[in-house]
Amino acid sequence: MTKLSPPAPAARGKGVSLALGGGAARGWAHIGALDVLQEEGIKVDAVAGTSIGALAALCFVTGRLDILETIALGATHRRVLAYLDPHLGRGAWLGGRRIARELTTHFAGLQLEDLPIPIALIAADLETAEEVRLTSGAAISAVQASIGLPGIFRPIARDGRLLIDGGMVANVPIAAARALAAHSPVVAIDLMGDYAGYIRASTHDGQRSALGTLRSAFLMMVTQQTRLAVALDPPEVMIAIPAGHISTGAFTRAAELIRLGREAATAALPAIRACLDAASFADPLPQEAE
Repeated sequence: MTKLSPPAPAARGKGVSLALGGGAARGWAHIGALDVLQEEGIKVDAVAGTSIGALAALCFVTGRLDILETIALGATHRRVLAYLDPHLGRGAWLGGRRIARELTTHFAGLQLEDLPIPIALIAADLETAEEVRLTSGAAISAVQASIGLPGIFRPIARDGRLLIDGGMVANVPIAAARALAAHSPVVAIDLMGDYAGYIRASTHDGQRSALGTLRSAFLMMVTQQTRLAVALDPPEVMIAIPAGHISTGAFTRAAELIRLGREAATAALPAIRACLDAASFADPLPQEAE
């Protein structure tokens, strides 16, 4: 496990803007990918994150990625179940109280605008269907909103809006990452793009249960949403994690997912360095004083 410090602010045109996608348990892959970027000295100008990507983004920017890694590698079936506190009220199956306590332990009092580099945590407005980019205010409620799977967790009331999981509108927040640092190339990490791998792993003898069909349809929707977003605003580098064979609920498979994240980010390093070199070359020279 690598001990990481908060990333230092980078000069314009000298770093990348990260777009960290959602994908529940597959989000452990972000740990390995971010470790590689920091170990290799890739500067980061800004980070946008959706759902589990929002949590990874916050941990990265605050230098707490090692804490997230410890939680991930320590996940057992019993510990995962401990986070599932049933909620008997309307609007959700789970109360999220244990998750709220964990977030408070590490992020109490933290405001997004006070972080060393710009950050946007992505949520969706339940009433207007709009993408909401949370860039200021309490970090804890921003994460809760971004990870708030509809029906699983209660919507989060914040800034006059009712917010749910950002994966409903922007599972890989490329546009948000670009808006945070317009002069920086965007490096996006997609946890859900390996749909073919998911189909291969989940199909047995050509048969699929009703729940399996529903799950496939949801993953298909997320995959197509990301493909359309990429077509409209392609990132300079897309890191696709080949994790389709791992369920989005497999929180106990952290070691494998962290390895996949490391391998995918390592393979992408030449492309990242190339786009950084191109961005640096394209920067206009400072004008001489008259």
